[in-house]
Amino acid sequence: MTQLSITIPDSIYNSVQALANQENISIDQFVALALGEKMSALMTEDYLLQRAKRGRRDKFLAVLDSAPDVDAIEDDRIDQ
Repeated sequence: MTQLSITIPDSIYNSVQALANQENISIDQFVALALGEKMSALMTEDYLLQRAKRGRRDKFLAVLDSAPDVDAIEDDRIDQ
């Protein structure tokens, strides 16, 4: 494992400490999980951008054209 020394505001540290206690994990575990989640979010965004670049409008429209023309079910309606 690699150690990392950082300086953060007291208010953030206090919040991290409280949340780690609430989750019954160490501050080290909390920070490692938070970093992992952030990395995952950024990597997912990159992945989706790369996939979007490969997309083709004509194929997208073809899929939409093949979808049935029906009203949304009640639970899916926005104007409820």
